[in-house]
Amino acid sequence: MAQKIIIDTDPGTDDAVALMAAVLSPELELLGVTTVNGNVAVDLCTENALRVFDALQIPIPVYEGCAYPLYATSVPNRRPGMPYRGQGASSIHGNYLDLPPATTQKQPQHAVDYLIDTLMASDGDIILVPVGPLTNIGMAILKEPRIVPKIQELVIMGGGHEIGNCTPTAEFNIWADPEAARIVINCGRSIRLVTLDATHRALVSLADCARFKSLGTIAAAAAARFTERRVAGYVETRQTQRPDAAPVHDALAVCAILDPAVIKTVFVPVDVETRGELTDGMTVCDTHFRSGKEPNVHVALDADEPKFVRMLMEILGRKSPADR
Repeated sequence: MAQKIIIDTDPGTDDAVALMAAVLSPELELLGVTTVNGNVAVDLCTENALRVFDALQIPIPVYEGCAYPLYATSVPNRRPGMPYRGQGASSIHGNYLDLPPATTQKQPQHAVDYLIDTLMASDGDIILVPVGPLTNIGMAILKEPRIVPKIQELVIMGGGHEIGNCTPTAEFNIWADPEAARIVINCGRSIRLVTLDATHRALVSLADCARFKSLGTIAAAAAARFTERRVAGYVETRQTQRPDAAPVHDALAVCAILDPAVIKTVFVPVDVETRGELTDGMTVCDTHFRSGKEPNVHVALDADEPKFVRMLMEILGRKSPADR
């Protein structure tokens, strides 16, 4: 039987590749998608998610979620005493994905309520795949704690041990709502955390993009465009390790569900810093067990780049109804 999943996302170019990988994998049953404020405002994230499924002609329900961090003040996207939360349009993402405007509509139910209702009605057989800020998941746990034992596993793209991207110590998804991230990380369920340390060891190159295009499918062509934009953006912002390649973070999290061997994890105590002057939003991974706490997260610190690219080639080469 296919593994049931719900993806919580803020598309986003790498989010889009993750959504395509999930919906084109017969091993996965994508029950729904929830959107959250992150790479762009939540309404744009919703539009972008709808664009992906419209382009493939695969109907997946999309539920719009939280527009602000968990403990935002009346000023949009701010926490008391903290800077702006939200990345906004960038050379890596832009406001809108390079796909035709969506013709389908979002679902009327709020994402948090959808998560609660779906998990409570389940047999505890749903993996949650948050690949954006963790506001929706944190809010759902606060609103209905009984969902926690109903979560089979959380496979989260977020955090970093040695690598930050929006600050020297913090990865964007965790930094954008660290209070929510702390709730989720400490919820007590099985967690795999796909960090920047892993995603930066599994880059997708411009040569790989050319191979994607040769597959002749709508998904592969779109993934190539999105990744080429990511490579250019990483070069522009001087984040790149190689000028011809970039990480496609969120797709690695989906591939880790399909084949856990694509990442390498360590089981260690993890928490999230919410008050540090220099470390706000940092995922504190206690790899040397100095805290005395019990391990709670399987942290991915490495990944198999050739395997990841091979997986994407296989998945993106599958035809969707739009290719027929």
